[in-house]
Amino acid sequence: MLARDDQDSLKRTPLHGLHLSLGGKMVPFAGYDMPVQYPAGVLKEHLQTRSSAGLFDVSHMGQIALRPKSGKVEDAARALERLVPQDIVAIAPGRQRYAQFTNENGGILDDLMVANFGDHLFLVVNAACKDADEAHLRANLSGDCIIGSLEDRALVALQGPKAESVLAKLCAEAPSMKFMDAGPHKVAGLDCFVSRSGYTGEDGFEISVPAADAERLAKTLLENPDVMPIGLGARDSLRLEAGLCLYGHDIDTDTTPVEAALEWSVQKSRRSGGARAGAFPGAEKILAHFDNGASRRRVGLLAQGRAPVREGALLFATSAGGEPIGKVTSGGFGPSLNAPVAMGYVPTASSALGTQIFAEVRGQRLALTVAAMPFVKNTYKR
Repeated sequence: MLARDDQDSLKRTPLHGLHLSLGGKMVPFAGYDMPVQYPAGVLKEHLQTRSSAGLFDVSHMGQIALRPKSGKVEDAARALERLVPQDIVAIAPGRQRYAQFTNENGGILDDLMVANFGDHLFLVVNAACKDADEAHLRANLSGDCIIGSLEDRALVALQGPKAESVLAKLCAEAPSMKFMDAGPHKVAGLDCFVSRSGYTGEDGFEISVPAADAERLAKTLLENPDVMPIGLGARDSLRLEAGLCLYGHDIDTDTTPVEAALEWSVQKSRRSGGARAGAFPGAEKILAHFDNGASRRRVGLLAQGRAPVREGALLFATSAGGEPIGKVTSGGFGPSLNAPVAMGYVPTASSALGTQIFAEVRGQRLALTVAAMPFVKNTYKR
């Protein structure tokens, strides 16, 4: 337990009071006091999101506006391409794309979402990295862009198969939005930014709302009997089943996008031979990994048995002896599968589907099979 002084030093989102009133069990996360679960518990919250709809407070994440000094959003896109390996110029107005900030060694400083709002770019970055990300943008793009931290906004995620029907009652445009559509919309009469996206593998929406209106919006969404509040515990098990990376665990400053099996996120225009190949930090190493392969790779892992294999467990090629060949970066129980699931890094030679490897758990080696991800089929509306 944190000492009272430490607890008081944690930041609070605009929905902190609502979490307490709903019986949220609060824990420190990325410098914030956040709900890990509510009285229903992680298992029920997880299954609720898979079967109906769940509401998540993700206001701890950073929201940043990137406004081109020229007035042309293409100039902001070209500027941002100096920091990420993705094709930002090709993001059409009203659309968004997943990206990564990379360092000079090809590692990942953070992963983020980038939306084109027509006259500027809207970025959502991870909570633990948001101050460093903003400083990174200011240090590199201030000549071309006005960088604005939107600290007066909250962010909620409405996820699950009934998310569309729930939001449609409050936002007329919600049903016509496709996966990765994003832009300003009215929600319950409030001026919001809405994207059809999330981090659960389910259909759903992320809604940026003025902080002063956040509790009103959250309460309105929770009045719908199809919606339950969901904490960080279920958010983690949902994204793990969806095979999605958690920054600082599955990806970090020593991991390239190719090693992380994120090749799909780097468009051909930025790869070798592309129209705007390279010219981002770490391009030489990252493009070499594209062209020649990397020595290791992130893979999905299914256990033969019921025991969860947790983060940090060492991986071996055989059931006894030998040096470790890798380690687990995320692991736990998958409620939708009713079985343990994990992700980790192994030598590329051991990354083929069906390969058997072993994890060391409490002095014993448990058999694992390299498996396809996502573990649970996603339900994005394309």
